[in-house]
Amino acid sequence: MDVGGFFSSLTGSGGVKIEIKLTPPPPPQQYQQKEGVPANGIIPLDHYPSWKLHKNPFWRVKHPAGTKLASVAPNVVTGEMEMKPQLFAYEAHQDVAGAVTLHVAPGKKIEHLGVKIQFIGRIDMGMGVHEGRPHYDFISLSKELMPPGVLYQNVSELPFLFRNMDKEHESYRGRNVSVRYFVKVILERKFLPPLQKEHEIWVQCLGQPPTQNEAIKMEVGIEDCLHIEFEYERRVYHLQDTILGKIHFLLVRIKIKHMELAVIRRETSGDGVQADAGGPGTPHGQQDSQQNVFTETQTLVKYEIMDGAPVKGEIIPVKLSLRGIPADLTPTYIAVNNRFSVRYFLNLVLVDEEDRRYFKQQEIILWRNELG
Repeated sequence: MDVGGFFSSLTGSGGVKIEIKLTPPPPPQQYQQKEGVPANGIIPLDHYPSWKLHKNPFWRVKHPAGTKLASVAPNVVTGEMEMKPQLFAYEAHQDVAGAVTLHVAPGKKIEHLGVKIQFIGRIDMGMGVHEGRPHYDFISLSKELMPPGVLYQNVSELPFLFRNMDKEHESYRGRNVSVRYFVKVILERKFLPPLQKEHEIWVQCLGQPPTQNEAIKMEVGIEDCLHIEFEYERRVYHLQDTILGKIHFLLVRIKIKHMELAVIRRETSGDGVQADAGGPGTPHGQQDSQQNVFTETQTLVKYEIMDGAPVKGEIIPVKLSLRGIPADLTPTYIAVNNRFSVRYFLNLVLVDEEDRRYFKQQEIILWRNELG
């Protein structure tokens, strides 16, 4: 007797394989003739964006920010080549369509209690410091694909369409929180647990350039020792932008060894996150003043922009390309569903000959100007 096959028939797929295939949406009009967009106009993603940094220094060469070509790597499963499902960039207003295919083993029939599909938008805080907490579904729609009956055909294809959904939040994979959109197929069975299959959908929200984008100007220093003035041309940048600025030394009476500029990402998560939570003074990996609110800080990139001691009146130019940062940048998120925020800061650090560090942080606002 095949014991493995017996238990598989009780709790496993029972001879049914569920496959979900999405029909990709057409791109926005501004992408129709854009270089790098495939002929069919679909905007695919070649990897799942996440909070992790990419250690390979040539990662951005392999994944240029403006390139939209798909790259789907095969999985080797028990000697067979199985393709990973492709991931496409959906705008917030676009419909989600596709087809569910049910594969039944030859010579078998499957009795079921109905097949349905769900579209779910979920904020998941069951990871990191929030491990074990429940998730929060802000979208939950369900449609019946097939009434109860018996599957005789080897292949059954069931189309689906979710129209006019308000996908208000971007997809996000953070350190302690994530925002997920996915379709979930459920095949109910009598006396047996249901068969389920999920397919992730990546949602991106295009922003608009600000009507006013004032420069950042600040003077900082130590009384009678150091006085500098730094200026960045703008406060708001899109994800492929370049930060330009200058640093003017008005008074220098300490021996400075070098100066660094870093881009910092700060994720604040927890119940009841406010718009001002996780500001510059919140330590890495610590609780905020609000109960059960945690902050994680990442240094995305750090450049040395000056080597050696400056003199009074010297001006140091600043130029930093956001496109070249080896990480998946996101727009600035402020109090999403009152559960998390993601903010970005420029951190200017001066180091003297005794290795004392003087720093100043300034928040910048990021927005998405294109899909991908």
